[in-house]
Amino acid sequence: MPSLTSVFAGDNDLEALLEQFLVSIMVMAGAQAGAVRVLTDDGLQMRLLAHQGLPMEVVAQESLVNRNCGMCGIASCTDGLGWVDDLATCDHRGDAGYFGAECQHILAISLANGSDVLGIYNLFFSATPQISPQVESMLRLIGRMLGLALHNARQERERLRVTVMNERQELVNELHDAIAQTLAYAKMRMPLLNDAISLHDEDRALRVFADVKKAVSDAHDSLRQVMTCFKTRMDPLGLLHALDSIAIAYFDRTGIPLEVRKTSQPLNLSEAQEIQVFYIVQEALTNIAKHSRATNARLTIEKTPVEWLFQIDDNGQGMMQSEAIDGSSRHLGLGIMANRARRLGGELTFKPLDEGGTQVRLVVPISAMTPEVVQ
Repeated sequence: MPSLTSVFAGDNDLEALLEQFLVSIMVMAGAQAGAVRVLTDDGLQMRLLAHQGLPMEVVAQESLVNRNCGMCGIASCTDGLGWVDDLATCDHRGDAGYFGAECQHILAISLANGSDVLGIYNLFFSATPQISPQVESMLRLIGRMLGLALHNARQERERLRVTVMNERQELVNELHDAIAQTLAYAKMRMPLLNDAISLHDEDRALRVFADVKKAVSDAHDSLRQVMTCFKTRMDPLGLLHALDSIAIAYFDRTGIPLEVRKTSQPLNLSEAQEIQVFYIVQEALTNIAKHSRATNARLTIEKTPVEWLFQIDDNGQGMMQSEAIDGSSRHLGLGIMANRARRLGGELTFKPLDEGGTQVRLVVPISAMTPEVVQ
């Protein structure tokens, strides 16, 4: 029989797992065939998910049956175990001649997770079976285990659905914030360029053309940055390892040495929280490479009993005072960083340093970090 660990973890290949279970269950009960049925999303029918020992014509006719069909319907509504000895209804649904001939008895067992019944499994017998109370108890237990496996699979599907929806919305937000406004500006300048060309005002045309060219270049750079961010997956070894990887490659990409000072304590962040922090730090380091003209940068990561600190310092040309605010800057990248910080319940500040350069500081109270933070 497959390991209990694979069942409770919600094995990715659930149908293969159920097929393996059926073989073991059939041997235990002395059955000649078996099937696992799950309720459809509307709860009106049962779909055949896995089977062993059934003729293919029976598989075809049993692929989808009414939820209220006989003892199987009763088992799909309550956590229980029941026998089907009158197979006339089963035989009436098809013309395979299996029920009442090769199959004389059917056992229907609920697949339940708590009070939620997700389906049933059937055992098919060619003769009157002799099943002890101990085996019946084991079959009930297996039904609950398989019910939990189905519940885990359903939860995983829902998690993936929500993740995909969040990623799509995040991509829409990124494209809107980083590109749409820049392209709108370029579009607004086009009539001015047209007027200048019509009036043969070469100096004005060149100035407006330069504005449009810069806007298109900025949009292109922003698009590449968004694509890079969305190709990046969180390192399976966690945020600290991901930031170490950035630091190792940073000098080769930018020519700027990056020092990392980090806590020795585990951060204990969820994957969604780590992704938000990773993107904030990544954007700050990208800004250093693109705008600061720095020769050194430093990333500090600290954890105290009450908060997390992520701080990026550089020795570059510094920020204009109008940019050193909490995210309302016209600088689109800073606005995106501030939005991410707000999702974390944290505070993000940008500050010019007295000795020259810029400090980006993300402080997040531990009490604000909850598992519900989404991407």
